[in-house]
Amino acid sequence: MSTVHETAALLPHPDQLRTHLRALAVLDAAIGDDPDFVEYTFDPDWSPHTAAALMDSGSGDDFAVLFTPAGVLIRGFDHESEMSPYGTDDEQVWPGVVDDVPAALRPLLDEPAFHATGLDAPRITACLWRETGDTAWRTGSSIAFPTGTDDPDGSGFLFHLLTDRSPEAVQAHFEEYYERPVPLDAIRDVLAGHPLTPALARALDPAAFSDEALLRRITAHPEAASYLSCDGEFDLARTDPIESITLPNGLPVEPVAGCNAGGTHYLCGSAASDAPRAVLYTDSEGRATLIAESLAEALTLAIVLPSWHDALAGLRPPALDSDYDEEHPDHPAVRDRLLAALGLPPATEEDVLDRLLAAAARTVPDGFLPQARDEEESAFEPMLEPSAAPRSRPGRH
Repeated sequence: MSTVHETAALLPHPDQLRTHLRALAVLDAAIGDDPDFVEYTFDPDWSPHTAAALMDSGSGDDFAVLFTPAGVLIRGFDHESEMSPYGTDDEQVWPGVVDDVPAALRPLLDEPAFHATGLDAPRITACLWRETGDTAWRTGSSIAFPTGTDDPDGSGFLFHLLTDRSPEAVQAHFEEYYERPVPLDAIRDVLAGHPLTPALARALDPAAFSDEALLRRITAHPEAASYLSCDGEFDLARTDPIESITLPNGLPVEPVAGCNAGGTHYLCGSAASDAPRAVLYTDSEGRATLIAESLAEALTLAIVLPSWHDALAGLRPPALDSDYDEEHPDHPAVRDRLLAALGLPPATEEDVLDRLLAAAARTVPDGFLPQARDEEESAFEPMLEPSAAPRSRPGRH
């Protein structure tokens, strides 16, 4: 029989549990196509001084792990369990499940989110807790579990990814839930705490990062489209370049967006290919540079680092973007909101800058410095100044 008693013995330290639950939320958001249908979420500001990791199966089963200064409370609800308040004669929590919850954590059971209309008790079949400073997880000590089932309180079903935290178990769960393959290496990277880069996010859900999907999301989100066309200098309505260009490496180019200063962004490569297409930018002064290895990275650059042009001349944070941030103090909130709206992973200025400089450094040696079509000696000049070229960093690869 699997009950909260067995679960308590398998749960890790609260810090490890919090990290694991964050990773599950990151994976679910990256793998899923619709944020309204993910199972796992993590809200660091669920209520004052409380972070919440939530799971909702979509079929009436859910759990919440609440992290507070006083400790951690885990509340689970299995709607098919005989221990559900809906199935008891008095519609109360099953005897013993919450009787021993300490006073410091007990108010969490009164959260409105855990109650349903017409039910004078929290929706709960399984409960565990660990006060700050304690050395073990605790459960009700006098629960008389119903017989005839291997999982009477639903804890085995509800908390299976908290007790078996292996990449293989997580992979199997998400492949069953989303009914498609999910790469194990990508699962391992996220569970290990690696940042969700565009490449890693693409591995978890290739379809979500196709050029077509990204462009559809922009046009469907007015705030994103407005920001990109103005501050982001990535206007999808400006696809008529000043002149036609060709690339020395022979790759086809497709104008995808323009900017107010007359510049053009191009996707480089065949649209029929499943591989990401690098993004080339040409300005109105006869200069050009690769800015990203994919459309997803280019959009992230435009949102996170709107003054990226200055980085190619050698400007670095905090001076880089300082003028923009002064004029737009709400930029961090806008940045996070737009990245989430477009399904792009969070990114820091440092990471985005590193990717920009690495891409720009490939412009000349990899044949991306364009020339005007049918014109001799008409090659563009590279925008990346030699003094601004990327340098290797110890410990980075």
